[in-house]
Amino acid sequence: MQDPQDQTPGDGGDSRPRRPEQTRRRTGGRIRSEDAHEQTLLATAALLEEIGYGRLTIEGVAARAGVAKSTVYRWWKSKAALVMDAYGLAVTQRMPEPDSGDCAEDLRIFVRQLYSVVEHPTRAEALRGLMAEAQLDPEFAPRFTEWVRSRRQVVAALLARGAARGELAADLDLEHAVDLVFGPFWYRLLARHLPLDPADASAHVDRLLAGLRAS
Repeated sequence: MQDPQDQTPGDGGDSRPRRPEQTRRRTGGRIRSEDAHEQTLLATAALLEEIGYGRLTIEGVAARAGVAKSTVYRWWKSKAALVMDAYGLAVTQRMPEPDSGDCAEDLRIFVRQLYSVVEHPTRAEALRGLMAEAQLDPEFAPRFTEWVRSRRQVVAALLARGAARGELAADLDLEHAVDLVFGPFWYRLLARHLPLDPADASAHVDRLLAGLRAS
Protein backbone atom coordinates (compact mmCIF):
# COMPACT_ATOMS: atom_id res chain seq x y z
CA MET A 1 0.00 0.00 0.00
CA GLN A 2 1.24 3.48 -0.84
CA ASP A 3 2.46 5.60 2.06
CA PRO A 4 0.02 8.56 2.37
CA GLN A 5 2.99 10.90 2.67
CA ASP A 6 4.19 9.82 -0.78
CA GLN A 7 0.84 10.41 -2.52
CA THR A 8 0.51 13.37 -4.83
CA PRO A 9 -2.49 15.62 -5.47
CA GLY A 10 -4.78 14.01 -8.00
CA ASP A 11 -3.91 10.40 -7.14
CA GLY A 12 -6.19 10.18 -4.11
CA GLY A 13 -3.76 11.75 -1.65
CA ASP A 14 -3.89 15.09 0.06
CA SER A 15 -2.45 18.36 -1.22
CA ARG A 16 -0.02 19.00 1.61
CA PRO A 17 3.38 20.44 0.56
CA ARG A 18 6.05 17.84 -0.09
CA ARG A 19 8.80 17.28 2.40
CA PRO A 20 11.92 19.32 1.48
CA GLU A 21 13.90 16.18 0.69
CA GLN A 22 11.16 15.05 -1.72
CA THR A 23 11.21 18.38 -3.52
CA ARG A 24 14.98 18.35 -3.82
CA ARG A 25 15.02 14.79 -5.10
CA ARG A 26 12.40 15.41 -7.78
CA THR A 27 13.84 18.78 -8.78
CA GLY A 28 17.34 17.33 -8.89
CA GLY A 29 16.12 14.53 -11.14
CA ARG A 30 14.51 17.02 -13.50
CA ILE A 31 17.68 19.11 -13.62
CA ARG A 32 19.80 16.05 -14.32
CA SER A 33 17.39 15.01 -17.09
CA GLU A 34 17.45 18.45 -18.69
CA ASP A 35 21.23 18.54 -18.45
CA ALA A 36 21.52 15.11 -20.09
CA HIS A 37 19.17 16.24 -22.87
CA GLU A 38 21.29 19.33 -23.52
CA GLN A 39 24.54 17.37 -23.39
CA THR A 40 23.15 14.91 -25.92
CA LEU A 41 22.31 17.71 -28.35
CA LEU A 42 25.73 19.29 -27.86
CA ALA A 43 27.44 15.94 -28.39
CA THR A 44 25.45 15.39 -31.58
CA ALA A 45 26.35 18.82 -32.94
CA ALA A 46 30.03 18.25 -32.13
CA LEU A 47 30.12 14.84 -33.80
CA LEU A 48 28.36 16.20 -36.87
CA GLU A 49 31.16 18.73 -37.24
CA GLU A 50 33.85 16.11 -36.66
CA ILE A 51 32.71 13.02 -38.56
CA GLY A 52 29.60 13.98 -40.53
CA TYR A 53 26.07 12.63 -40.73
CA GLY A 54 26.91 9.33 -42.41
CA ARG A 55 29.33 8.14 -39.72
CA LEU A 56 27.41 9.49 -36.74
CA THR A 57 25.75 6.82 -34.58
CA ILE A 58 23.48 6.84 -31.55
CA GLU A 59 26.11 4.80 -29.71
CA GLY A 60 28.75 7.41 -30.47
CA VAL A 61 26.51 10.25 -29.34
CA ALA A 62 25.64 8.46 -26.09
CA ALA A 63 29.31 7.84 -25.36
CA ARG A 64 30.25 11.47 -26.06
CA ALA A 65 27.37 12.81 -23.95
CA GLY A 66 27.98 10.35 -21.11
CA VAL A 67 24.44 8.96 -21.18
CA ALA A 68 22.98 5.52 -21.84
CA LYS A 69 21.94 4.66 -25.38
CA SER A 70 18.47 3.85 -24.03
CA THR A 71 18.26 7.41 -22.70
CA VAL A 72 18.89 8.82 -26.16
CA TYR A 73 16.24 6.57 -27.70
CA ARG A 74 13.76 7.62 -25.03
CA TRP A 75 13.91 11.17 -26.41
CA TRP A 76 14.56 10.50 -30.11
CA LYS A 77 13.26 7.53 -32.08
CA SER A 78 15.92 7.73 -34.79
CA LYS A 79 19.27 9.22 -35.68
CA ALA A 80 17.56 11.59 -38.09
CA ALA A 81 15.25 12.92 -35.38
CA LEU A 82 18.20 13.51 -33.05
CA VAL A 83 20.29 15.20 -35.72
CA MET A 84 17.33 17.35 -36.75
CA ASP A 85 16.97 18.76 -33.24
CA ALA A 86 20.70 19.33 -32.84
CA TYR A 87 21.08 20.84 -36.31
CA GLY A 88 17.99 23.01 -35.93
CA LEU A 89 19.19 24.38 -32.60
CA ALA A 90 22.63 25.14 -34.03
CA VAL A 91 21.15 26.92 -37.06
CA THR A 92 18.93 29.07 -34.86
CA GLN A 93 21.97 30.12 -32.83
CA ARG A 94 24.19 30.71 -35.86
CA MET A 95 21.58 32.54 -37.92
CA PRO A 96 19.64 35.08 -35.84
CA GLU A 97 16.89 36.83 -37.76
CA PRO A 98 18.29 40.00 -39.36
CA ASP A 99 16.25 43.17 -38.88
CA SER A 100 18.25 46.17 -40.06
CA GLY A 101 15.25 48.16 -41.25
CA ASP A 102 16.08 47.48 -44.90
CA CYS A 103 14.51 44.46 -46.61
CA ALA A 104 17.21 44.08 -49.27
CA GLU A 105 20.02 44.16 -46.73
CA ASP A 106 18.23 41.72 -44.42
CA LEU A 107 17.76 39.29 -47.30
CA ARG A 108 21.40 39.60 -48.34
CA ILE A 109 22.49 38.77 -44.79
CA PHE A 110 20.13 35.82 -44.55
CA VAL A 111 20.96 34.33 -47.97
CA ARG A 112 24.70 34.80 -47.42
CA GLN A 113 24.44 32.91 -44.14
CA LEU A 114 22.28 30.28 -45.83
CA TYR A 115 24.79 29.68 -48.62
CA SER A 116 27.70 29.56 -46.17
CA VAL A 117 26.74 25.99 -45.26
CA VAL A 118 29.00 24.88 -48.13
CA GLU A 119 31.98 26.28 -46.24
CA HIS A 120 31.35 23.51 -43.69
CA PRO A 121 31.10 20.22 -45.64
CA THR A 122 29.82 18.17 -42.71
CA ARG A 123 26.92 20.61 -42.22
CA ALA A 124 26.03 20.40 -45.90
CA GLU A 125 26.20 16.60 -45.69
CA ALA A 126 23.91 16.62 -42.66
CA LEU A 127 21.36 18.78 -44.46
CA ARG A 128 21.39 16.51 -47.51
CA GLY A 129 21.05 13.49 -45.25
CA LEU A 130 18.09 14.96 -43.41
CA MET A 131 16.36 15.84 -46.66
CA ALA A 132 16.88 12.27 -47.90
CA GLU A 133 15.55 10.80 -44.66
CA ALA A 134 12.46 13.00 -44.90
CA GLN A 135 11.65 11.48 -48.30
CA LEU A 136 12.07 7.90 -47.06
CA ASP A 137 10.84 7.94 -43.46
CA PRO A 138 7.17 8.96 -43.06
CA GLU A 139 7.58 9.29 -39.28
CA PHE A 140 10.49 11.69 -39.60
CA ALA A 141 9.09 13.69 -42.54
CA PRO A 142 6.74 15.92 -40.47
CA ARG A 143 9.61 16.87 -38.16
CA PHE A 144 11.75 17.96 -41.08
CA THR A 145 8.84 19.79 -42.69
CA GLU A 146 8.20 21.69 -39.47
CA TRP A 147 11.84 22.79 -39.33
CA VAL A 148 11.73 23.92 -42.97
CA ARG A 149 8.54 25.83 -42.19
CA SER A 150 10.25 27.60 -39.29
CA ARG A 151 13.04 28.79 -41.58
CA ARG A 152 10.52 29.91 -44.19
CA GLN A 153 8.74 31.95 -41.54
CA VAL A 154 11.92 33.94 -40.93
CA VAL A 155 12.07 34.95 -44.59
CA ALA A 156 8.33 35.59 -44.76
CA ALA A 157 8.69 37.99 -41.82
CA LEU A 158 11.53 39.84 -43.58
CA LEU A 159 9.45 40.24 -46.72
CA ALA A 160 6.33 41.25 -44.80
CA ARG A 161 8.25 44.00 -43.04
CA GLY A 162 9.54 45.18 -46.41
CA ALA A 163 6.02 45.28 -47.80
CA ALA A 164 4.80 47.20 -44.76
CA ARG A 165 7.54 49.81 -45.31
CA GLY A 166 6.62 50.15 -48.99
CA GLU A 167 9.80 48.46 -50.25
CA LEU A 168 7.73 45.67 -51.80
CA ALA A 169 4.18 45.45 -53.11
CA ALA A 170 1.57 45.38 -50.37
CA ASP A 171 -0.17 42.43 -52.06
CA LEU A 172 3.02 40.39 -52.40
CA ASP A 173 2.45 36.62 -52.53
CA LEU A 174 4.66 35.72 -49.57
CA GLU A 175 4.63 31.96 -50.08
CA HIS A 176 5.74 32.30 -53.70
CA ALA A 177 8.38 34.87 -52.78
CA VAL A 178 9.78 32.61 -50.05
CA ASP A 179 9.99 29.77 -52.60
CA LEU A 180 12.09 32.04 -54.80
CA VAL A 181 14.47 32.77 -51.93
CA PHE A 182 15.07 29.14 -51.00
CA GLY A 183 14.74 27.55 -54.45
CA PRO A 184 18.31 28.13 -55.72
CA PHE A 185 19.73 27.07 -52.36
CA TRP A 186 18.00 23.69 -52.23
CA TYR A 187 18.43 22.98 -55.94
CA ARG A 188 22.16 23.64 -55.92
CA LEU A 189 22.70 21.95 -52.56
CA LEU A 190 20.96 18.75 -53.63
CA ALA A 191 21.54 18.52 -57.39
CA ARG A 192 25.05 20.02 -57.22
CA HIS A 193 24.85 20.96 -60.89
CA LEU A 194 26.33 24.38 -60.05
CA PRO A 195 28.30 25.58 -57.03
CA LEU A 196 26.53 27.13 -54.07
CA ASP A 197 28.71 30.16 -53.39
CA PRO A 198 28.09 32.71 -50.60
CA ALA A 199 29.64 35.31 -52.91
CA ASP A 200 26.60 34.94 -55.18
CA ALA A 201 24.12 35.76 -52.41
CA SER A 202 23.89 39.50 -53.05
CA ALA A 203 23.37 39.07 -56.79
CA HIS A 204 20.72 36.43 -56.13
CA VAL A 205 18.84 38.79 -53.81
CA ASP A 206 19.14 41.73 -56.22
CA ARG A 207 17.68 39.68 -59.10
CA LEU A 208 14.95 38.34 -56.83
CA LEU A 209 13.91 41.78 -55.61
CA ALA A 210 13.99 43.20 -59.14
CA GLY A 211 11.55 40.51 -60.20
CA LEU A 212 9.29 40.99 -57.19
CA ARG A 213 9.15 44.75 -57.66
CA ALA A 214 8.35 44.36 -61.36
CA SER A 215 5.56 41.85 -60.77
